[in-house]
Amino acid sequence: MAFKPLHDRVLVRRIESDEKTKGGLIIPDSAKEKPSEGEIIAVGEGARKDSGELIAPSVKEGDRILFGKWSGTEVTIEGKELLIMKESDILGIIS
Repeated sequence: MAFKPLHDRVLVRRIESDEKTKGGLIIPDSAKEKPSEGEIIAVGEGARKDSGELIAPSVKEGDRILFGKWSGTEVTIEGKELLIMKESDILGIIS
């Protein structure tokens, strides 16, 4: 991919949730919430301290993450719908 986020930002691809409930009911598109789980596609170089020292990011490409419901900015790159968000918007890494 030809896009590299700047500073402490990451590029995330949403991971779609199941279309059925545990009981087997099919959830229509109009009732689905946007998933808050994703995969890191690209990572910026990291934030900088006031002294100019680089703070390395805690996430890397390929990590599966959880993020807040309203986190990030939706963008379309190479025909794919992705999110750009700050690393601080990430709630955790799924192992």
